[in-house]
Amino acid sequence: MIRRNPPDLLLLDWMLPGRSGLDLAKQLKEDPKTEGLPIIMVTARTEERDLIKGLGGGADDYITKPFSPRELIARLKALLRRAGQQTEDKLNVLGLQLDPSSHRVTLQGEPLSVTPIEFRLLHFFMTHPERVFSRQQLLDQVWGNGAYVEERTVDVHIRRLRKILEASDHDKLIQTVRGAGYRFSGRP
Repeated sequence: MIRRNPPDLLLLDWMLPGRSGLDLAKQLKEDPKTEGLPIIMVTARTEERDLIKGLGGGADDYITKPFSPRELIARLKALLRRAGQQTEDKLNVLGLQLDPSSHRVTLQGEPLSVTPIEFRLLHFFMTHPERVFSRQQLLDQVWGNGAYVEERTVDVHIRRLRKILEASDHDKLIQTVRGAGYRFSGRP
């Protein structure tokens, strides 16, 4: 379940029924899909060697029982901050859904295969609907100011994104505005 729908953070007890939480933490850190998942190990083990074993085994933080709820919340917030995980809401336009936290795009519930640049481009469009952007503005916002790519590169990626969306007519959401650039509109 964790691999299918990774959480932002995992609060993991060392003593799980039938299995060690430490073993699970190690397994998750070895899997490319979950290696970046922040883990806080919860345990009654208070000895230094256990702390070292827990942190060495994949936990990003360690809290011993009993603990105050305020301390736990502070540790959760700090770990999310360190992991750079700002939880962002899923974006949804007419059945086209983009999930920034899991980096997935679905259309009518079916997963779409997009490249990282196509994901960033779609994310930018979906967070700035109904605004027209020139090729240069898209290059600056999506590729970054330091990118040395031709303006026509934008056209190529727009074309690829439209091709991915065309089976359901969602390609019409990305509109060409003559002489100005491109716009993403929920009104095809």
